[in-house]
Amino acid sequence: MLPGCNSMKKFINQIEPVFGEEEKKAMAAYMDSGGWVTEFKETRKFESMIASATGAKHCSVVANGTDALVASLLAVGVKPGDEVISPDYTFVATPNAAELLGAKAVFADVEPQSMCLDFSKMKSAITRKTKAVIFVSMNARYPQDLLEMAEYCKGKGIWFIEDAAQSLGSTAFGRQLGTIGDLGTYSLSSPKIITSGQGGAIVTGNSELYEKILLIRNFGRTSPTPYSDSFDAKGWNFKFTDIQAIIGMEQLKKLPARVKRRKEMGKLYFELLGKAKGVELIPTDFSSTALFAYDLLTDRRGAMQEFLKASGIGTRFAYPPLHSEKAYGYPGSYPVSESVGRRGLWLPSSNNLSDAEISFICGKVSEFCGKKA
Repeated sequence: MLPGCNSMKKFINQIEPVFGEEEKKAMAAYMDSGGWVTEFKETRKFESMIASATGAKHCSVVANGTDALVASLLAVGVKPGDEVISPDYTFVATPNAAELLGAKAVFADVEPQSMCLDFSKMKSAITRKTKAVIFVSMNARYPQDLLEMAEYCKGKGIWFIEDAAQSLGSTAFGRQLGTIGDLGTYSLSSPKIITSGQGGAIVTGNSELYEKILLIRNFGRTSPTPYSDSFDAKGWNFKFTDIQAIIGMEQLKKLPARVKRRKEMGKLYFELLGKAKGVELIPTDFSSTALFAYDLLTDRRGAMQEFLKASGIGTRFAYPPLHSEKAYGYPGSYPVSESVGRRGLWLPSSNNLSDAEISFICGKVSEFCGKKA
């Protein structure tokens, strides 16, 4: 433990957004400029910045990460009766995006090494109805067979969509997560590494899919002149706003520094918790991964959460196995997802955590682990 870390005066939230003077000044300047707030020039600038940051050919921003998934599925032609494979351990938006379009979400278990989709389980879940696979880089991690997985789907004529909601700034095999599949999606909601409050982004190297997404997000509208409308398809209103883009651009400028800091934070968590009894840490390559949440597995999760809360430390449970949730209720055995859903706990993970705070948190975790059950 670092010196002087026996107590903290303020409650440490599990996650909170971090804004600075840059966002305030940019917002004030925009409002003084007479901007209309709605989607316009600043949104286009933000899209270009995301494309540049990720190395993607195209980027389209939308209202939120769920809309990014829905628009991606619509772009590849998912329709009622199709099947879309989703990991069982993910946020519920992943399968919801498919089911709300009338398709069926088919769950596959995750592998214990990365908590991402298990390639063998994915292959077993494929049927003649499978239209797409949504791969989730859970907590910005990835499996070693990710590239093979994407190629396998390509060979089967199955669309491979990356749900990289938690992974902006993290890489796999030298490529940005989100840019390996046919389409990739990011979330810009408040807990993420950068945020515009709400928001989602879609990246792709496929120009045809990109053009479809532009129609889908804006009512299916094409505008041959600035003051006329025509509609080539039925579309939705998934539009972003310039006011979000103003915040997002300032946040995106901070992404490299945040990625670097989050890798440092992860290493410190691992160093301080590596010998804690009754705690299992998930293997992480910090040369490529900036974790979204600093997670652990413990058989005494509920008691640990209560102890940490009493010590001024906020945590949250990992996502439940979705096949067994009331919204789905699908039969099947998904042992890894069930285990992490029962044992997973997320420790404080805000961008502005200090080394002293991390040391205090880890000290309290170790203190709890030394207590008898």
